[in-house]
Amino acid sequence: MASPSTGGRGTRVHVVSDVHGNARDLARAGEGADALVCLGDLVLFLDYADHSRGIFPDLFGAENATRIVELRTARRYEEARELGAQLWAGIGTDRATVIEQAVRKQYAELFAAFPTPTYATYGNVDMPPLWREYAGPGTTVLDGERAEIGGWVFGFVGGGLRTPMRTPYEISDEEYAAKIEAVGEVDVLCTHIPPEVPELVYDTVARRFERGSRALLDAIRRTRPRYALFGHVHQPLVRRMRIGATECVNVGHFAGSGRPWALEW
Repeated sequence: MASPSTGGRGTRVHVVSDVHGNARDLARAGEGADALVCLGDLVLFLDYADHSRGIFPDLFGAENATRIVELRTARRYEEARELGAQLWAGIGTDRATVIEQAVRKQYAELFAAFPTPTYATYGNVDMPPLWREYAGPGTTVLDGERAEIGGWVFGFVGGGLRTPMRTPYEISDEEYAAKIEAVGEVDVLCTHIPPEVPELVYDTVARRFERGSRALLDAIRRTRPRYALFGHVHQPLVRRMRIGATECVNVGHFAGSGRPWALEW
């Protein structure tokens, strides 16, 4: 794949993750960069900071959204699922159809905001079957694949591992490990979820350990990329740490910050 032209100067790439509906800032995220990299979670289903925003409160109201957040934060997942089932039963329309319509509305706005070129992979709350329908000519979607940007090789692995949250794009540890293996040795390893390191997977606001990948951690130690970039954990205990030769960076909760992380070489 051809890399962006840099006119003989260095290369600058902006990286975002966990966009969660922030189309306004996404439209400016590529300014001053040769390319934008997006590590997924475009959809906003439920905003844990503002319970009035997202698909869930649009359907069921902020009060019910607050109750769901409280139950999930308390790890009372069965009660949260029971409440969700009761609310969906009152809709009277096929749940999958309602969610897909809402996601399509968000995707139309978000993919239109991507600059050219954009290299993107899925997050755990995304719906991969819809991406190629909305991705324009300037957006390259990769999962278990590689791309060359400015002479460096970037590897992309999307999705998350299975959790009690049961988000749309959760896969088995074996399937995830196979995608990591398919990417192989790269300069920059881009994933939605972090490697399984306690400091990188603990969310200080949600007060829980999110799922990180042991296969990703093993690959970082084995293949020694220059950088490992990821998101998923919105308020991590540690945003950046070195694992051997690799600089591991949580590129941030873009929905909240509105600022991309910059990589230059």
